[in-house]
Amino acid sequence: MKRYRFGVDLGGTKTEAILLDPQGHALWRQRVPTPRGDYQASLDQIAGLLRAAREAYPRAGACSIGIGIPGSLDEQGIVRNANSTWLIGKAMRLDLQALIGEPIAMANDANCLALSEAADGAGAGFSCVFAVIMGTGVGAGLVVDRKLWAGAGGLAGEWGHVSLPWPRLDWGEVPGPLCWCSRRACIECFLSGPALAREIGRTDANVQAALTDPRAPEALERFYDRLARAMAMVINIVDPEVIVLGGGLSLLDSIYQEIPARWQAWVFSNREPKTLLRPALHGDASGVRGAAWLSEPL
Repeated sequence: MKRYRFGVDLGGTKTEAILLDPQGHALWRQRVPTPRGDYQASLDQIAGLLRAAREAYPRAGACSIGIGIPGSLDEQGIVRNANSTWLIGKAMRLDLQALIGEPIAMANDANCLALSEAADGAGAGFSCVFAVIMGTGVGAGLVVDRKLWAGAGGLAGEWGHVSLPWPRLDWGEVPGPLCWCSRRACIECFLSGPALAREIGRTDANVQAALTDPRAPEALERFYDRLARAMAMVINIVDPEVIVLGGGLSLLDSIYQEIPARWQAWVFSNREPKTLLRPALHGDASGVRGAAWLSEPL
């Protein structure tokens, strides 16, 4: 029997919560700044959002709870690979369950995006959906036949932390910038929002403001080329029917013309790829919607 579903998307700069009714319609949403650097405050914030949702809709007292995080859990339930580094090494799901007193489902935020968009978004009707978040960090998730494919060790979709393919020496891609994960030239170092702002020459991470900078066109040319190479690698390995983009950079309309026109140069085929490139239909709400569905089948 379907029930109310509560979801949280814990981002690097903002945390969003949603309450869905049994039919999947949004009843309540709230967005608040993420308490960066403070693990306990992050737990308390999520617990407070759950209380607020239930106060607004008392009938949702028995809702399922799903949390999307910018990282993943290892076999012991410890957070790893999180660009929100204050979460790393913490037994977040267990700690949050102890605080709330209820079972919780937890997954990578890009996996949540993939679930949402495969269900009734830009990937609906396709059997293989690769969904990418390009925001404060970069990650991806894979849904096959409407089921999340997490992989043998829960690492499927860690696209942001492989090296940028076919690196260009003239653009300083070798050895490349140092990533927070301690390796160099990760895709996240080139294709995240802060990375694009730095490429333009801005010290702030406000991409929209950076795009008005006179240095933006040259930086965007490098960005398009790098994204096309990174997408071609996905097509060569997975060959998905559709790639769905979420996160702040997915709002750049030019991506959807520029990238498919460029990726053929790197795809290992003599035919035009059949993969489609689409923006997330549910926009920046897709991750939190997917988190709400973690405990329920699509």
